[in-house]
Amino acid sequence: MARDNKRGRLLDGKLVAKALKESIKKEVAEMVDRGEEGPHLAAVIVGNDPASETYVASKEKAARGVGMVSSVYRYPEDTTEKELMDVIDFLNRDPEVTGFIVQLPLPKHINEDKIIERIKPSKDVDGFNPVNVGKMAIGQPGFVSATPAGIMEILRYYKIDTEGKNCVVLGRSNIVGSPMSILMSKKSNPGNATVTLCHSKTENLDEITRQADILITAIGSPQFVKADMVKEGAVVIDVGIHRIEDKSSKKGYKLVGDVDFDAVKEKASYITPVPGGVGPMTIASLLNNTLKAYKSEYYG
Repeated sequence: MARDNKRGRLLDGKLVAKALKESIKKEVAEMVDRGEEGPHLAAVIVGNDPASETYVASKEKAARGVGMVSSVYRYPEDTTEKELMDVIDFLNRDPEVTGFIVQLPLPKHINEDKIIERIKPSKDVDGFNPVNVGKMAIGQPGFVSATPAGIMEILRYYKIDTEGKNCVVLGRSNIVGSPMSILMSKKSNPGNATVTLCHSKTENLDEITRQADILITAIGSPQFVKADMVKEGAVVIDVGIHRIEDKSSKKGYKLVGDVDFDAVKEKASYITPVPGGVGPMTIASLLNNTLKAYKSEYYG
């Protein structure tokens, strides 16, 4: 729960994710009671990147935790682009697979854009296919990529007022920054904000961030945002997660975000912790997209 003091109240992503997953679990259980198979979420992973393996394992556990069928297709590092395309075509045709993801990053010899475009939009629960990105951009129903969808759910859950507010997004990636800037500017709730999208070439960045009522950071640099970059009373959403050395820890490291949390929490009205903020919402949102795919909410 959010703390009662006036500064640094936590936006608890674990709490929001738990509520969303409980809702999904209930709906899936009702499907099974009606004799339906229920949603099936698949993941394709190429190579043995440790971070990718960890994410896919978490996805598999979470899917089973809400009663969904979960499967993982693992392929070696030297899998060719053609072979991976064939796998995607198979999953696109398989009526038992509700939706699937191809875990990124892929080996350098495989063109990620081609792979993403090959995924059938109706099964693209990651929301990366250009058809789904386009639908999001023009306000049509479709699958929104999991991290931006999770951020919007956090804002909705905590009833953060976004209408007419100045929102600054740090980072312009296709996965987080760019879609966040679009979603926050849409005529919706959350949304209806005036959005500035900043990046590595932005001049006078500190001046811009200090004007933000809502600051969303996905810039990929540990503890980049300092207290003097944040407006008093701002809402701060930290998407970053980084491992930095910490000799006082038994593991020898600690996890931090793009924000200098300890300093910024003294100025922010609300702030997401790292870990435990945006991260838990990514998988919960992926499960929610899979449920929507099963219900054919967006596509026939």
